[in-house]
Amino acid sequence: MVKQKNICVIGAGVAGLTTAKVFKARGHNVTILECSRDLGGVWEPARSYPEVQTQSPKDLYRYTDKPMPNSYPEWPNGPQVHAYLTDYAKDHGLMPRMRFNTTVVGMARRDSGLPGWTLKIRNPDSSTAQEDFDFVAVCTGQFNERRTLSISGEDDFKAAGGEILHSAQHTDSMLVKGKKVVVLGGSKSATDIAVNSVNAGASEVMMVYLEPVWRIPYFIGGLINFKRILYIRAQEEMFRAWGLSAASRVAHAIAKPLVWANWRGLEALLKFQLKLKKCDMVPTGRIEDGVNCSVPIATPGFFPMVADGRIKAIRGTFQRYDGKTIVMTGGERVDADVAILAIGFKLGVPFLPDVYRAKLVEADGQYRLYRFIANPDLPDMGFVGFNSSFCTVLCAEMAANWLVRYADSQLAKQPTDDEMHKNIDMMLHFKRVERPAAGVYGGLCVAPYHFKHFDELLDDMGATLRRRKPLAEKFTPPDADAYARFLASAPDYRVFAS
Repeated sequence: MVKQKNICVIGAGVAGLTTAKVFKARGHNVTILECSRDLGGVWEPARSYPEVQTQSPKDLYRYTDKPMPNSYPEWPNGPQVHAYLTDYAKDHGLMPRMRFNTTVVGMARRDSGLPGWTLKIRNPDSSTAQEDFDFVAVCTGQFNERRTLSISGEDDFKAAGGEILHSAQHTDSMLVKGKKVVVLGGSKSATDIAVNSVNAGASEVMMVYLEPVWRIPYFIGGLINFKRILYIRAQEEMFRAWGLSAASRVAHAIAKPLVWANWRGLEALLKFQLKLKKCDMVPTGRIEDGVNCSVPIATPGFFPMVADGRIKAIRGTFQRYDGKTIVMTGGERVDADVAILAIGFKLGVPFLPDVYRAKLVEADGQYRLYRFIANPDLPDMGFVGFNSSFCTVLCAEMAANWLVRYADSQLAKQPTDDEMHKNIDMMLHFKRVERPAAGVYGGLCVAPYHFKHFDELLDDMGATLRRRKPLAEKFTPPDADAYARFLASAPDYRVFAS
């Protein structure tokens, strides 16, 4: 018999919702703590920039038990995703379990000696309280705390009438109408905001970025949905993964010329389709060396706007503000009314005590997480949504189903602490030496190894179904309905109240 636990899920975004659902479905008591005033994480309306939409197609950005509505476009927008997540929470009875405007500010092992953690919680009225939980699922994900940029002259810039916003604070496109806008950053959010600013009637739009990166259009060659090329197992197998057998290494060596030709062909196509030379935005690195979770989708209209001058692209970064002028590291000076900092978010667990953070994060920022989910030195705790990917929702749901079994010692292959440490060390070597691109986001990027990651989780869970028919498995993207069947084939169980 598995004993019922009191579970705390920290975060009510994509990862937190599915984690709460799977723990609740097993019979655990679940409490969801969310520091914002609404669910959705990055899709909460209060932190979504105008016209934000998914990078992944809707069939790859869904839970296994809930397709997105047929009325949604291939790439749903922010309000649609938020509505979908809200419906999911209601479908599974999660709303009564949520406590909004409630922040975890500290935690410690329980003084009683019982398993679990004592959380220090700041309530909506700013009072603090302590609560005990048997298990804590950290679902704050990759986009939790905003990065900041502090340079000289900010106060003078604001005093002269300028505005400085993080991209998560830019929620109204009317803010930029008739104004000179400078966007700092090279991510998809930066290009989205630059294009939206042009469309919203900004008088001038500039984007300041460090260096060109390969961007993937929604339709490669204008015809093929990129998911049918970059989200398939056949493409994934072109990358050398971890734990390869000797035979697999030989196969990779033999196929190397063909793999090289594949990538060069894709580069040539992207240069032509996106007019990268005309825009002076041809990346210097090979596309395959940088395929990870930071590869952005090309915002429709961005490259044409750079090519015709509606968006001025400047290489470098901000050096200082000089009145209402921003001085770049290359010496270029641009006048600005609004500076939008699309500089991303910090990855971290700020409420975790230093003694435990040292066990979780290496000196170079790499996370020690087995299967990207658990650390043997942090008992009664797991992380969902830290396994960043191109198919975020499915990754989170798979991790949540693995984590509930891990917490209940119900994995078919329940790892020992020693096995976990050895695997973590092997993975860290892989990320640092064999594929440095895998080290982004603290080494928590699953892409491009989605299928391998899912295979390992299903094997651990004891799923008897793990693959579709050979052609579908090799040449079509991950299928949420198929993974629903795979998960259902793992041993079932329920917990019991003591």
